[in-house]
Amino acid sequence: MARAIVWFRNDLRLDDNPALQAALDEGYAPVPVYVHAPEEESPWAPGAASEAWRHRSLAALESDLQRRGSTLLYRRGPTAEALGALIEDSGAEAVFWNRRYEPAIERRDAGLKSALRERGLRAQSFNGALLFEPWRLATQQGGPYKVFTPYWRAAQAQWRLPALWEAPLRLPAVPESLAGASLSSLGLQPHLRWDAGFWEVWQPGEGGAGEALEVFIDGALADYHRERDLPDRTGTSRLSPHLHFGEIAPWRIAAELEKARSARTGADIDAYLRQLGWRDFAHHLLHHFPQTPQDNLNPRFERFAWAEPDLATLSAWERGRTGVPIVDAGMRELWTTGHMHNRVRMIVASYLTKHLRYHWSHGARWFWDTLVDADLANNTLGWQWVAGTGADAAPYFRVFNPVTQAEKFDLDGRYIARWLPELAPLPLPLRFAPWQRPDLLAEVAPDYPRMPVRDLAEGREAALAAYRAAV
Repeated sequence: MARAIVWFRNDLRLDDNPALQAALDEGYAPVPVYVHAPEEESPWAPGAASEAWRHRSLAALESDLQRRGSTLLYRRGPTAEALGALIEDSGAEAVFWNRRYEPAIERRDAGLKSALRERGLRAQSFNGALLFEPWRLATQQGGPYKVFTPYWRAAQAQWRLPALWEAPLRLPAVPESLAGASLSSLGLQPHLRWDAGFWEVWQPGEGGAGEALEVFIDGALADYHRERDLPDRTGTSRLSPHLHFGEIAPWRIAAELEKARSARTGADIDAYLRQLGWRDFAHHLLHHFPQTPQDNLNPRFERFAWAEPDLATLSAWERGRTGVPIVDAGMRELWTTGHMHNRVRMIVASYLTKHLRYHWSHGARWFWDTLVDADLANNTLGWQWVAGTGADAAPYFRVFNPVTQAEKFDLDGRYIARWLPELAPLPLPLRFAPWQRPDLLAEVAPDYPRMPVRDLAEGREAALAAYRAAV
């Protein structure tokens, strides 16, 4: 039986995996492999938190393959050399993989595909990650979209979900002679187990993704369009890291949600599908504007007067020590779980880019290293949207007031109390703005900052003045 290499990347699943499906459909015995080459993703090599997730997701995939009679091989990069050696050792006639859309990886993969075909091998890639690939939708003028609403309208007009595909119960065995590196040798797990708290709330792998989807449909979906902005409760799907690592296909999520559609759930399902569309939109922008992980999408902001970061203040933001409870709660949630509620992400990002007026790239880099769902397209779109420098960022001069945001979305102060337990004894209004009673704050939480690192009113006015001067 002829062999084909199935090269796994951020598609760590067996169900709905187009590359694996193609190999089986065409009569090949799949040789599954993961190649570790983070340096080829520079300047955005994966961060520490996402690599910790990857280790567990790869272990889950390896186990799933072994239960079917196969296994997952591990190789170290450079990728072209690793795949070339595996082709020689296995006698493979083809290499199949699912596409990624980060600029450095797109360039690498295009060259690799050409080189493999020049050797007379079949080299084919597939869409394993998105509802709409970045080049599929275009404006009437043939260009890329920069505003989400018309993009989503065009997507809905072409909405067609692919058929679901269940992985076979058995797969051909991989010759023992091909065994190479071990998962532990890749060094994905941290030596100091600062990630221990992650796994109290997350289960990486395809099985974990399926369970998360079931929990969402049976629970938070029922009031998703209202409760997804409330960080004190489980009102979101918590599927973002599973989607990032390809542990579940977005079209399977959409299909399962459609099965649950009713008069009661219709608005909630539509609201969630819109979030999947926003994820596609992020990849659309990154593909067409590959400079945006470093540069403002809107060139007018090249004149914007960003403040020179004070390292102590930047560190206070990173560690949840700004003296603004909703900001600090979010940053401590991130540090403990590798995740942060989306509404709170917007609040902490606005505080950094507006009240402190630090360039969004400082926040993007911190999120990149600390989020388990760190995704270059989504991270870039999110930070530029909040900063006002990117797509769909109208009004660009929006400045979130973290106190009123907390009062609106953390109504009972439970989110703040969970992540800042030292502030839990304070009366509710003071949980949002404890500096209003410094005497009581000193008594209840002597180690918490007495005042915000930047006065909120002063920060807002300085940001607005900078916007007026530059834009």
